[in-house]
Amino acid sequence: MNTALVVEDGFTDMEIISKYLQNQGYYVIKAKSSDEVQTIINQNQLNVIFLDVILPGKSGYEICRELKSDPKTSYIPIIMCSTKNSDVDKMWGTMLGADAYISKPINQQELTTTLSQLIK
Repeated sequence: MNTALVVEDGFTDMEIISKYLQNQGYYVIKAKSSDEVQTIINQNQLNVIFLDVILPGKSGYEICRELKSDPKTSYIPIIMCSTKNSDVDKMWGTMLGADAYISKPINQQELTTTLSQLIK
């Protein structure tokens, strides 16, 4: 079974993303802040990470850059999910290593299509 980490501080968005992933057969691990991410990554084999941009502590951009810079985690696909959806925001996410960028509110079909493109 594939495992997804969802890093999201908003309860509603966390539940929506988690439900969509579970519908796709994913086991979902949830984190509400940047502080929880490294511990979860050290303890689990992840197939994909969904990252909100605005989080308590480090931003999703910072977490993405750190994960993509580390050989132990650089292979994990990262999908940024945010209400910050300008072309500049998307470009910034891509420059820092994000494999995809989905705007909120999350659309189930877009999430499914993005996953199928990243996870073979």
